[in-house]
Amino acid sequence: MECQLAREEIGPSHCLPKPNEHIMVLRKMKSYMVSIIIPALNEESTIGEVIDEIPKKELQKRGYGVEIVVVDNNCNDRTVRVAEEKGVKVIVEPVRGKGRSVRTALKSVSGNFIFFLDADYTYPATYILRMLEVLHEGQDVVIGSRLRGQMIEGAMSRMNLVGNRFLSFIASILYGTRISDLCTGYWGFTRRVIEDIELDAKGFEFEANIFAEVAKNGYSIAEVPIHYRRRATAPKLDSLKDGFKIGWTLMTRKFRRK
Repeated sequence: MECQLAREEIGPSHCLPKPNEHIMVLRKMKSYMVSIIIPALNEESTIGEVIDEIPKKELQKRGYGVEIVVVDNNCNDRTVRVAEEKGVKVIVEPVRGKGRSVRTALKSVSGNFIFFLDADYTYPATYILRMLEVLHEGQDVVIGSRLRGQMIEGAMSRMNLVGNRFLSFIASILYGTRISDLCTGYWGFTRRVIEDIELDAKGFEFEANIFAEVAKNGYSIAEVPIHYRRRATAPKLDSLKDGFKIGWTLMTRKFRRK
């Protein structure tokens, strides 16, 4: 399901897919937990919106338990206070780095299905519902693809767009597994995948680490086209420095022996 959504138009109901009969049967057979991880570094202006947009009530209505975890990656603003006021669990990873943050959270979550998305309100959390159905239908991993969906003008710089397309192309060729948006910050997994792959990236090369491990271990990757919003604050990613790290991670993991 593709939704044409602007920032102010995204609401709790009009973008929610209806579960199909097969999924409803599965749900009756077993109670599932969904864990949602939000790594955060000084995102006080948007973290509340991200949490509010997570379709928690709809997930619970469909029979899922819901666990939301915000990772305090050594914030020095009001990010943690806002998250706590929203009633979600906050854990601390004092050493900065997106990879470190998500890896720390993965040790503490209990979901059968695990998602992570950024805290800057660029990724609509409502897509979790569609991505969850994709996992329930048999896929091992699902990404929210910005490059297959729609982006608000200015949401991604031309340099980042070209670099992302190039890195996604290289990743697809190297690993024989197609991916349209390697650098997306919107991923979903079944628990068995998380328990089986080796994750050790520290920063923004984390997504490349995930993709390499998933592809090398033969897990399937599905894509859901998403709407991508413009970031309200300055980006933290260094296009050249982090782009090099991402490319290096792809190359070294391809030829690294287990």
